Amino acid sequence: MEADEEPPGLRDRNKRAARDAIAAAALRIAIEQGPGGLKLVRVADIAAAAGVAPRTYNNYFASREEAICAFQADRAQRLGRALRARPAAEPLRAAVTEAAVTVFTDPEPDRAGLAMIMSTPELRGEALKAFTMAEAPLAAAIAERTGARDPLTTDVQAAAIAAAVRVAGRHWLTVRTPADFAGVLRAALRHIVLEEDS
Repeated sequence: MEADEEPPGLRDRNKRAARDAIAAAALRIAIEQGPGGLKLVRVADIAAAAGVAPRTYNNYFASREEAICAFQADRAQRLGRALRARPAAEPLRAAVTEAAVTVFTDPEPDRAGLAMIMSTPELRGEALKAFTMAEAPLAAAIAERTGARDPLTTDVQAAAIAAAVRVAGRHWLTVRTPADFAGVLRAALRHIVLEEDS
């Protein structure tokens, strides 16, 4: 939550809880069906598993792919806010790295869920859409932090950071003896050229 945001009221908390329950149920059912069984994941089953009516499901998500990828999308959307929350005196590279580690490793990614998303083309596309939508707020946060006036620079930096997070996830899933995700993410982000490096 940003400093100028008010704490959510009971209604907002209940809505958030319902959305999270639907997203968790969608991902759980998708994992149970496996990569080839996405078409077997039905809205009615997700709603029943979440304890809500199908109409309530439709209030939150436009597709099952969106529901399954909701946790990834939510994390990506928080990255710009997390960067704004870092200490002002912290160098950009350190601030970006710590913001990303905070957002994407608390808690550690669900390996089965991430594998499901990465191995299913429709879900990969939905996750990519979520990361792409997160780039503009991240670019704005970089611009605020650095005083950058060239939007091309901050847009490219934000896109590179989002790509590094996605590649880190893919690498974490495929290496034989992976480190914790934080270590892989830190290593991936070291390859990004940020304004302070140039």
